[in-house]
Amino acid sequence: MSVDAKTLAVYNAKAADYSARFDSAGKPGAQLKRFMAAVPAGGSVLDWGCGPGGAAAHMVAAGLGVDAVDASEEMVRLACAAGVPARLGTFDDLEAQAVYDGVWANFSLLHAPREDLPRLLGAVARSLRPSGVFHIALKTGEGTHRDGIDRLYTFLSEDELAGLLTDAGFEIVATDTGCEAGLAGTKDPWIAHLTRKI
Repeated sequence: MSVDAKTLAVYNAKAADYSARFDSAGKPGAQLKRFMAAVPAGGSVLDWGCGPGGAAAHMVAAGLGVDAVDASEEMVRLACAAGVPARLGTFDDLEAQAVYDGVWANFSLLHAPREDLPRLLGAVARSLRPSGVFHIALKTGEGTHRDGIDRLYTFLSEDELAGLLTDAGFEIVATDTGCEAGLAGTKDPWIAHLTRKI
């Protein structure tokens, strides 16, 4: 899978705007707190698509060992500037075997091609230790299309996502849904699952 060049260009150009919009809150949100509580104390976590590092910074502060990865050079630069040990990488680079206690993929896998999702979710499962936890959040809908600022999205229905997670060996333990405005300014429905490797 190659990273969509236009999507990556948007994130490089708007990294500071993204950080100001989504990383400005001083406390971790409910989903992140739930995820951190499900990871063993001092556990190892992959932040897969870490963006400017807001969530990863909270995880580091909580004493977790964080491997923060993003495909945007500017996002990685901002994360490192925030004290997060971030590195450049794409979804295809995940080859770890049973090294993480948790994987946090918060609105990142929605940029992966639909046909790649079974393989990528399988890579997540292999990267986790037994009973490891996986947070995934995506925008819900149908099809694949670009938003108003040219980012390419893969939209999934709730049933489609649940089926993919089950097939990859995960059980869903908590779910949140909502609808809010993102970087492009449109209000979009989303779903977030906390899952556990079976």
